Amino acid sequence: MTPTPKANSPKSSWKRPAAKGKKEKRPVHAGRTKPGNIRIISGQHRGRKLPVLIAEGLRPTSDRVKETLFNWLMQDIAGAKVLDMFAGSGSLGFEALSRGAEHVTMIENNRDNAAQLSANAALLRAEQSCNVINADAFGALNAQSGAFDIVLIDPPFNQGFVTKALDTLLKLELLRPDALVYIEMETENNIEKESEALNNNKLLSKIKEQSTQQVSYRLYRYKASDNSNAD
Repeated sequence: MTPTPKANSPKSSWKRPAAKGKKEKRPVHAGRTKPGNIRIISGQHRGRKLPVLIAEGLRPTSDRVKETLFNWLMQDIAGAKVLDMFAGSGSLGFEALSRGAEHVTMIENNRDNAAQLSANAALLRAEQSCNVINADAFGALNAQSGAFDIVLIDPPFNQGFVTKALDTLLKLELLRPDALVYIEMETENNIEKESEALNNNKLLSKIKEQSTQQVSYRLYRYKASDNSNAD
């Protein structure tokens, strides 16, 4: 007589049926149609899918928001030096490379995420035009020697990092005259404090803004002061 396999035995795919009226638990990422990937929308690597880690707090910018952003940047991205300050999955930075940015600097605090970014840069054969820095974003800025044409700021939500990021960039003179600064932040808490700080910053002029239920995303132009040394 063949013995009945034990439930969840590593040598058997047999599972005990769910009790009547109860639903089986689904994996955390079961609802995702394409888990663990980002897609480059346009440019040299159009349609290319890159693997990303599925990790808590990792929140790639949606294709809808990303497409809007790069429509805004259409006339400025070619030949630009870009900073992706909180790179995460690299969705924004790799899109910038695909659309003709001269160089992209990606800063990512998580070691595993940073390693994946470097691996993806290698997949695109973009090691010379993409610098991945595994470090705290604010500390890493102190080691930067050149200024940027475009800065992408999409930090972890509810940390108050937006105004701190801008203050650091301005203090270290890392924005070139007329540089563009993209900011993506949460809408759930009305972000009143950070919005007020942005609106009161006389060195930034808001030129684009949209929002969804989850995020507010904006594009600013930096108006360099007369004594700026940005090159």
